[in-house]
Amino acid sequence: MVLGILAEPAGEQRVSMAPVSVDAALKLGFEKVLIEKGAGEKAHFSDGLYEEKGGQIASREEVISNAEVIIGIHPMDADTILNISDKKTIIHQIGMGDAKASGEAAKEKGHTLMGIDLIPRTTRAQAMDVLSSMATVAGYEAVLLASTHLDRFFPMFMSAAGTIPPSKVLVLGAGVAGLQAIATARKLGAVVEAFDVRSAAKEEAESLGAKFIEVEGAADDAAAGGYAVEQSEEYQRKQKQMVHEHAIKSDVIISTAQIPGRKAPELIEKRTVEEMRPGSVIVDLAASTGGNCHYTVNDQVIDQNGVCIIGDSNLASRMPADASTMYGRNLISYLKLFFADGQWTFPLEDDIVAASCITHDGKWLSERYKQLYL
Repeated sequence: MVLGILAEPAGEQRVSMAPVSVDAALKLGFEKVLIEKGAGEKAHFSDGLYEEKGGQIASREEVISNAEVIIGIHPMDADTILNISDKKTIIHQIGMGDAKASGEAAKEKGHTLMGIDLIPRTTRAQAMDVLSSMATVAGYEAVLLASTHLDRFFPMFMSAAGTIPPSKVLVLGAGVAGLQAIATARKLGAVVEAFDVRSAAKEEAESLGAKFIEVEGAADDAAAGGYAVEQSEEYQRKQKQMVHEHAIKSDVIISTAQIPGRKAPELIEKRTVEEMRPGSVIVDLAASTGGNCHYTVNDQVIDQNGVCIIGDSNLASRMPADASTMYGRNLISYLKLFFADGQWTFPLEDDIVAASCITHDGKWLSERYKQLYL
């Protein structure tokens, strides 16, 4: 069994496996690991580092042709998948591209397509949870990015020039990214408030030093596997008013609220931005799915009446070395599921494999994929 690592598309700094994980892949049972030439350069991993760990450098065409298992971060486009003649096992984050087109192409050609971002968020799956790993990086980076655009200090300063009060940070969405943003902002000395529709997030946010903002009447669906769910119109109205009241008093807003397979909820309205203090900063991590802010433009930094609005759903790419290392380790944990006594297997009876397997032998499998994209 041959593992193939492809270079990511333009604009992406990460690679799906750092050199340190190549050696681990070989120990799992892969006969060889092929790495597309230059795949790790943007993450500062040279081809030589991969070769030192036992990897072999090849062209993109050679990797696709010879590897039986192909891994990546961003999905292959549908045309590339349709042009692969031999059946392959393709593993990537399905939610980062045209999920429906990629899935239909793989199903048509009989490829096995695995969406590693579809694994259930259970205790057993934690070691392979790429969404949590990348969200950790994004939450940390969001606060650092905000600090470079903010026109004031994060911590309180006491000096001969007088006392400078600490900045006020509002974190919308207390999932993994939000919790990391809370922790980082608190370490930098900011006063932090947090909001989330999930009641379970309150204890975690408060344990990190944030004041939790509650809105009564939230739907908290235990069957959603820890993800946020859509709320009633009445709840959304109360939610927007509460967010508005706290947002206009904030210096920084870190926005992370997303619903898988749906447009991101608009939490920061036009009127809110207009009433915020000039010089304030909004970092919107939900930009690629419409954004939590009315004015967000994906992959752009804009100035709206003096408020800096940063739309970036791929902040993990700004820290490519560690993000790639974490992603690769998640993949190794995932790939372990497919090896028994050093031999490649396909254990569809495993709940993690079943949940993340989108297509196999020309059939749709993942129930979560079907709910989100079909």
